[in-house]
Amino acid sequence: MILLLGATGYMGQAFATELRRRGHSFIPLTRKAINYGDFTLLFDYVRRVKPRFIINAAGYRGRPNVDACEESREETLIANTLLPQTIARVCSMTDTPWGHVSSGCIYRGAKLILNGKSQNVEGAELRRLFSECPEKICGYTEWDEPNFSFRHAPCNFYSGTKALAEEAIRGQGRVYIWRPGMPFNERSEPRNLLWRLQHYARVYDGVNSISHLEDFVRVCLDLWERQAPFGIYNATNPGAISTRHIVEMIQNILKPERRFEFWASDEEFYRFGAKTLRSNCVLDISKLLATGVRIRPAEKALDDALRHWNVAVNDLVHHY
Repeated sequence: MILLLGATGYMGQAFATELRRRGHSFIPLTRKAINYGDFTLLFDYVRRVKPRFIINAAGYRGRPNVDACEESREETLIANTLLPQTIARVCSMTDTPWGHVSSGCIYRGAKLILNGKSQNVEGAELRRLFSECPEKICGYTEWDEPNFSFRHAPCNFYSGTKALAEEAIRGQGRVYIWRPGMPFNERSEPRNLLWRLQHYARVYDGVNSISHLEDFVRVCLDLWERQAPFGIYNATNPGAISTRHIVEMIQNILKPERRFEFWASDEEFYRFGAKTLRSNCVLDISKLLATGVRIRPAEKALDDALRHWNVAVNDLVHHY
């Protein structure tokens, strides 16, 4: 039996659906059922239930985006840093293997390889280089120190708490740390990258690694079922992609009536469009692929999602 924490959240619902599809017996645990942030309560519950695996899909990202975390710092810290530490202690004391949904947003930019050496690039320079010589752009690996964290400021508060959690739990017991990129799929909902791009008044053009939500969940469970070595795994669809290219795909496939406008520069975006810094990063997934786990290329996953796009009824009245 598997214990799923955060079962009603964005990630949690996707895990629940995939666990059912695979025929796994699991308990979809929510805070209403038990305050799993309380060490004693969670410890007693795990000792009684004896799950063979625990999935932590709980966390706080803010609504409508990470700007909200700047104003809800206590809630963000409790959900993203303190809760994983509590789970890690419980799992270590009960010898229970578990998996934690982290984030690729603990990095910013990408690595430029020149003459066998790498250097970090971000913002306008990354966009230019990615357009001119994409073969020279590499993603951050699991061995690269996070460069968008409290230890490597400036960063946003959300990313800082996620990086702090990783630092606290890695190497503690039998744990997988799964890092998704910007999530998307074919369902029209506000947490979906494709939905948000269609509802922004103006779009910021970044270069990112992205994760189809269901692909990400399948990869996470594949690692556990295959008994891959515990540790950190970047779990994004292969191939970095620019926001501008995603918008072009939206225009070509969905043919929306609206026109898309982009922020003229990073300076304009951060002055008028955002309250805090954004990550916009590229991750390397060589470690994941070396386990034998497979995942669709980003462009293929995007194309499929857009061709099977499900327009929700409330889209007609909901404005972002």
